[in-house]
Formats: sequence, structure tokens, C-alpha cells
Amino acid sequence: MPTEPPAPSGRPQASRPGRKLGPVTDSVGSAHRAWLDPMRASYLGSGLTLSELSTRLRFAKSKLSELLRGVGHYPRWEIVYMLAGELGMPSWPLYRLWRQAAFEAHKNNDWVENCTDRTSILTTAPTTPPLEHWAFRELVENDYCLFAQTFLDDDQRDAAVSDTFDILWLTWNDALASRDARRFSWNVLRATVMSRTPHRDGRPELGKAAFDTVALRSLTGPHLLMNQVTESLELFTAMSRLPASQLDVMVLRRLCGFLPETTSALLGTSLATVRSDERHATRFLESVMCPPPPTEGNTP
Repeated sequence: MPTEPPAPSGRPQASRPGRKLGPVTDSVGSAHRAWLDPMRASYLGSGLTLSELSTRLRFAKSKLSELLRGVGHYPRWEIVYMLAGELGMPSWPLYRLWRQAAFEAHKNNDWVENCTDRTSILTTAPTTPPLEHWAFRELVENDYCLFAQTFLDDDQRDAAVSDTFDILWLTWNDALASRDARRFSWNVLRATVMSRTPHRDGRPELGKAAFDTVALRSLTGPHLLMNQVTESLELFTAMSRLPASQLDVMVLRRLCGFLPETTSALLGTSLATVRSDERHATRFLESVMCPPPPTEGNTP
């Protein structure tokens, strides 16, 4: 199951003396990684060492290493905020992601509020994102919501899309430096949605989407409805077996109802790729849902 946004592209890591920063521990949850991965990327691209940050922040180097690896107790906001300042990261989207991850780590509201008592109110007050980020969000947010609701309930859908744009705010320079900012952004959305999506045998479940299709809304009568539900559940189970790119195309084209051109723009891929993915996915689904009859030689 995907649990993290894609690694930033186009920005080489600066060389630094000392021991290399270790990987994120496996116990870190998806909400924690949503802000930790961009912070690690900012650190690795900054050229700063843990020793230099330790001197600037007056915080033990070992503790900074633990924070950047997700080791030990969930970090308090003060140190996350101070480290973000040294790395040039915007505090508002970082705080929103940090706060959500705190609740995922079973911290209560009193603990969260106490963590911000020693910091200026400005550190947790809303600020304005880059103009390009704001414009991009206005352009695609509703479409992102339609994709997310195929996998998630309303609350989870809204949280996943909100987190997506917070992560993009933290990594916006990387998005702009990538080959296609739309593709970079879609990868962040997909990873965020899939980290919240129930999975079975390693495949995302699309069962809830069966009850919100055009076909179901147009049917009348319990027998027709039940037959369509059964058929839809079988179809969505088969769809979950598709490769990621084909699944995305089929969800956008068949469940969300987007034109190929719109699907291409959202995914940041060529129109030819969209059509190819749809063609291959359709052939696979037809082979599963409508297998050819057995030949005479195989008839018992």
C-alpha cells in the first residue's frame, strides 16, 4: 500500500560530512510521513549538517536525527517549527499536517495545544500559499475530490485532499522543478488517498463506489437494484487488480465521467497514454467479467 508522497525530483542532495541520515522507521504512520518526508527532503537538499542544526537550535544532534527518522516519541511542535525555520519551510501547512499526525499518534487535544503555548501565535496562524499553488488548487480541487471519493467516505475524502495540498505547499518548489507539476501533484494525491484506502490482499477496495454510480441511481425496483449492485461489486473488484496507471484512468473516465483530454491534464500524461491505458484496462476487465466460452476440445 502506498504510504508516502513521491520523492522530490530535480534537486540533487548536497554532500555533507558525518554519518548519513538513516531511513524513516517502519512504525511511522502515513499522517506522520506526510510532513516528515518533505522535511527530510528539505534537510537533505539544504547542505546543512545535523551538527550545524544542533548548534543553531541548541538541540541535541541525536534528538534531531531521531526526529528526522521518526524514532521515539512524537515530536513537540516547538522543535518541528524551529527546524522548519532553519530549512525554510512554511509553517502553516506544516502545522496542519503535524497536528493531524499528533492525533494519529494518540495525542489528545490538551497535549497538542500545550505544544504551541511557547511559540508565537503567528506560527500556527493561516498564511497565504504561493500564487501558483493557489491557482492550481482552484483549478483541480473539485476533480481531486471526485477521484478521492471513489475510495473514501466524505470525511476521509476531504482530509485526504486537504492534506494533498498541504504537502504540495511544502514541496511546491520540487513540483515546479519536476518534469510536469501536474504529474508530481497527482502522485501526491494518489499516495495520500491510497494511504487512507482500505486494502485487501494488497489491492485498494472500491466497493463503496458501487452505490454511487449513474447506473444505480437510474434503476427502479429491488431486483434490478440488487443485480446491478452485484455486478458493480464484481467489476470494482476486478478493477482493483489493474496496474495503478490503468486504475486511475478507469476511475477518472468511467466513474468520474471525465473526457480523455481532462483525464490527461489531471494525470499529467499524454492523451495517447490515457487511451492506451484505457484500452488495455478495458480488455482485461472484459476478459474477467465476460470470459470466452470453453472450446469443444476443453468441454468435459
